[in-house]
Formats: sequence, structure tokens, C-alpha cells
Amino acid sequence: MNNPKLGRPLKVTAGTVLFHADDECPGFVIVRSGTIRVSLIAENGREITLYRVRPGEVCLQTFGCLVEGRRYSAEGIAETDIVAELVPATDFHRLVSEDDDFRTHLFAAVAHRFADLEQLVEDVVLIGFEARLARALLRLRDTADGIDTTHEALAIDTGSGRAAVSRQLGRFAKDGLIELQRGRIGIIDSARLQQLAEELGD
Repeated sequence: MNNPKLGRPLKVTAGTVLFHADDECPGFVIVRSGTIRVSLIAENGREITLYRVRPGEVCLQTFGCLVEGRRYSAEGIAETDIVAELVPATDFHRLVSEDDDFRTHLFAAVAHRFADLEQLVEDVVLIGFEARLARALLRLRDTADGIDTTHEALAIDTGSGRAAVSRQLGRFAKDGLIELQRGRIGIIDSARLQQLAEELGD
């Protein structure tokens, strides 16, 4: 998805909701910089992160809406400032039909996205919460071995409750795996977190 100037420029600030469930899809978004978080919100208000869209990646929700002519079933929010391009639906279908390079990159990105969803199912259904939270911490850490996040955001990422996240983070901190700071979690023992992330649990 690295083709230059395929759509009109799109710039949004962090925190902007790009689409809600039941919104119509205005076109295909190509992210040039930044991150979009796509999440599913249940009727009871519980939320879980389905995946994130970064440069070179595809939003499976948008792809499905354009291909099937349906509305969104999830919510997309700019997790950071976003620089992107919006390709109108008619142009998207033309590119899929006529541009071999675009089509090849698109299908490869879609296949990769399905692998992410398979990982999500494994995380939520097949492994214990301790391992799920350890995986989230390792996945979200930055180059300084930390995560700028909140307990609420981690609850959304792991499909759990905020209280459960807070309790488990407290245990991790007590065991010397992490350091809890204001608005940030420092990774102290990534090797032990990796061991926990690989355990299945109940």
C-alpha cells in the first residue's frame, strides 16, 4: 500500500473518531503515518481492540465495507495524529481491477490482517488473562521499554475489565516485572514477561 498520491490528503488529530458502527464507508484509507485503533463495542459497553492500522497495513473493516457494500460494524479512532489518503470507493474498485501492484499489496495486507484476528481469538479464548496482559505489554512497548497508556486502555486491548488489569499490573509490579508510573508503565523484566506470554493458563 505504498503507491504515491492515490487519494485526497487526510489529516486528523489524535482522539478523532474516524468511523462509528453503522456509519457508511466514504472510501479506502491509506495510512502514511500514525496509528488507527479499531475496536468492537458490545451492547453492555464492553470494548475490545480488534487491531491497529499503521502505514502499510489495511483496515479490514473498511475493506469489507467496500467489497460487500455494507456499513461499519466497529469503531475506528486515531490513536495518534494521522496523515493518510482517502481513496473514494469508485477509485478503489478501479484500482483493484486495473492496478496489479495495488491489488497484490492489498491482498497481502488483508491476509496479514486475518492473521492478526486469529491471534486475537487465541489471546481471548485460549490463554489465561495473565499471559494475555503480558502479551499486550510486550506488543505495545516503545523503544524506551515502556508504554504510555492507562489501565482502561489496556482493558480494551485485552478484552477485560479495568479492575482486573489494575490487579494484575499490581502483581507484575510486586514481582519486579514492571514499574508503574503516572500514565506510563516501565518494562523491567521483559524476559520474564515473555515467559508468561507464552503460557496458556486456564
